[in-house]
Amino acid sequence: MGVSSFFKNLFGSAKETATDLANQAESTIEQAKEAAAPYVEKAEAFAEETIAKAKEASEPILDSAAEYAHQAKDIVSEYVEKASDSIGDVIDTVKEKASDLTNDTKTIASETVVDASEKAEDATDKIIDETADKE
Repeated sequence: MGVSSFFKNLFGSAKETATDLANQAESTIEQAKEAAAPYVEKAEAFAEETIAKAKEASEPILDSAAEYAHQAKDIVSEYVEKASDSIGDVIDTVKEKASDLTNDTKTIASETVVDASEKAEDATDKIIDETADKE
């Protein structure tokens, strides 16, 4: 029985010590919160003032940025129209060149076919003549 009372006393006193330490920690935390409260309030006030100053200082910059954005939009839209016209001209020119090349290719192909046909006809006539002479 002595061992069990030893452990009861040991763990009982450890439990009491842990409870006391927890209470002291809670008390210390509350004291720290109370001590820090004025600093937190000062930090919040400083942050609010800084944000207000930043907003105030940025308003003219934002206004001028919006103005420049509108000017840029106008300039860009002018160039977009010009670029669109230029691209249209390039496309038309390419179409014309391609059409000319296609026509030239058709002509060359037709002439080649006619020349080949004439040569084949001449060769055929020659073969017929040679065959007739041998008979």
